[in-house]
Formats: sequence, C-alpha cells, structure tokens
Amino acid sequence: MSSTMIAQSEEAKDREATLRNRIRLGANKNLLFWYRELYRDQFKAFPDPSALSILEIGSGTSPLKQFLSNVITSDVLELDYLNLVFDCHEIDKLDTIKDNTLDVITLTNVLHHLKSPIAFLDRAANKLKSGGKVISTEPFFSAISTVIFKYLHHEPVDFKISEPELEEVQGPLASANIALPWLIFFRRRDWLQRLNENFDIATLSTRPFSALSYMATGGISRTLPVPHFLYRALFPVDLALSRCCPRLCASFFTLTLTRR
Repeated sequence: MSSTMIAQSEEAKDREATLRNRIRLGANKNLLFWYRELYRDQFKAFPDPSALSILEIGSGTSPLKQFLSNVITSDVLELDYLNLVFDCHEIDKLDTIKDNTLDVITLTNVLHHLKSPIAFLDRAANKLKSGGKVISTEPFFSAISTVIFKYLHHEPVDFKISEPELEEVQGPLASANIALPWLIFFRRRDWLQRLNENFDIATLSTRPFSALSYMATGGISRTLPVPHFLYRALFPVDLALSRCCPRLCASFFTLTLTRR
C-alpha cells in the first residue's frame, strides 16, 4: 500500500472516530456541562464574547459552537459541519481569514496533537489583531493527574523529548504527546522564549482548570453513572481544589497568550 493510501486510510479512521466522539459527547450531560464551564472560564475576561471574531482550531469534536454561535470552526478533517477545513500548521497561508483580523484563536486539547505547537503559534500570530489572544486548554501534570494520564489514559506521555515537537506523525488523532504543552509552558523556559517575538511572554496567563471532574464524566469513551444534579453541585468544589492545590490535583490548565 502506498504512503498516500495509508494516509487516506488513517484520515478516514480519524473522521469516523471524530463523528463517534461527537455523538458520545453530545449524549453525556456531565461532560457537556464540563465543557460549558470551561468555555465560560476561557472567555470570562471578555465583556461580550459574542461580539468577538473567534477562530477555533480542532473543532471536530468540540461543542464550542453550541455555546458561542459566532465562532468560526475549523479542523484538518473534512467534516460537513465545519466552516473551514485546513491544516493549522499552514494557517499563515489561509486566505479566507485575513491577517490582523481575529480577536481570539482558541484550542481545547489540540496543541498536544500538533507536530510543532510553537511553529503553529508563531504562524497563527499573523491572523490576530495586535492585543489578540490565543486561548488554549491542555492537560496539567499534578501528583494525581500524572498517574491518570500516564497509566489510565490512551494518549502517549513523554517528558524526555529534546525538542518541542512530535517525533512521529500518524494522523490527527493518533499523533500526540499530552505532556508537550505542559513542558513548553511550565518546564522549559527556553522553549517558551521562542514565542516572545510574536507574543508578550511577560503577560502569559496559565490558570488551572478542574481536578477530577473531567474524569468523573467518563470522558469521551464512556459515561459514568454520576447523577447530573450531584455533578453540577460538586463541580465548583472540584474547580476550587484545582486552584488551591494545583500541584496535587489539577488536571487541566488554560493558557492565554497575547499578541504584541
């Protein structure tokens, strides 16, 4: 089988998996609530998010458009419910969105799937207005979440990479290192400094988001029998714990970069 045929086969598998995951997410009331609270937290600094020009990268499974109808959705996979289909590594070549026009580029659990997150962010900066934001939520490695991500989660975790890139790319879903964003924004200052030409690193914001509440939903792959009223009631406690004791129990963090 040729490399082109293999790539097409992998893309077809990823498309089918994305559609299945989208259905599962939509049927999981607790997981939808988790995402709703995440999006509220991501955009809480803006008085009126509905008035912003927002591009979402990696919208295949994401429910963001259910909560913010003005979002421009995009993915590398051909899916008929998206506004744009393109490889985000080539965002600088995207003529559909003019340079210096976006208020926000947002990604949720996408950076750790990218071949080169830093190269993407540098190229994406051109599409943002001066002062525009990149808002991204990614896994955070605390004492508790490290065990979960390393031993109970299906995506690879590699803390020993020598460069902030994926060594092997197999497909949009199969390729991943969920430790990659955490290393860039918390452990490797030299990698972070590579973004300083286009973004004001001094104003970088990193905010923990949730401890075990995502896991309590069952995630994308399953639904756990936690009553919705109980889940909603306990969510604020879980969020507070993640922010009081991030090194112990935080599982995700939201970063905000501001374009110069």
